[in-house]
Amino acid sequence: MHNNPSVFTFDGYTLVVHSLEVVPLDGRFVVNTISPNSYGLSLRDKAMDAALRGSDFLILDGVYFGWLPWFKYGKKIKRITGWDSFRFFSTKMQETRGRVFFLGSSEATLQKIKENYRQDFPDVTVGTYSPPYKPEFSEDDNQAMHKAINDFKPDVLFVGMTAPKQEKWAFQNRDFLDVHIITTIGNVFDWYAGNSKRPDVFWQKIGMEWLVRIFLRPEIFRRNIGNQMIFFWHLFLYLTKIKKTW
Repeated sequence: MHNNPSVFTFDGYTLVVHSLEVVPLDGRFVVNTISPNSYGLSLRDKAMDAALRGSDFLILDGVYFGWLPWFKYGKKIKRITGWDSFRFFSTKMQETRGRVFFLGSSEATLQKIKENYRQDFPDVTVGTYSPPYKPEFSEDDNQAMHKAINDFKPDVLFVGMTAPKQEKWAFQNRDFLDVHIITTIGNVFDWYAGNSKRPDVFWQKIGMEWLVRIFLRPEIFRRNIGNQMIFFWHLFLYLTKIKKTW
């Protein structure tokens, strides 16, 4: 367990309990999201497992991973999504007239993000970089990203790629980056750019946002359902003490 009441650590996972205020704005910290899907992915990908357990802070992209500390330890963890992380750190940078950098997606999407950001956070300086679209980056790709980010010197780096690429990239490249906060926010790039729409607040509040996404993006549901079912099976085994470690 962790002595800081604002985070809850078990089996290598460090979860933010109720607010991102616990994340210092100086130093160098990785904030990743965790969900049943990312947990399932980590079982088949050692680098993803290392990225999740090695994150300085994990936030709940969905309520269900939070069932584990709640049922097992009586610790309730607030849902803080990638969208929440984006809004939180953007607001902080507006207050401090800071610098943010968006890494991921296409040039067209990044341009839309910059235009919207100028309206919402006019006192923040914004940089962007669109990496090549490929399953894995080469060393030259990574060095080009490092240079673009470090030349800009952002306070906050928003990484928007698909899982598990974004989580692994943030964790594996953190020591090469001159940045204070690295936070992976996935679909937020498209939502904020207006390319797609996030499910209504009602579905978010009742923890059923995933249900709406099934109808909007059925291919994602088919891709993720296996990982999610593994999580719920392991949760059952763990809570019934059949499985001793998480």
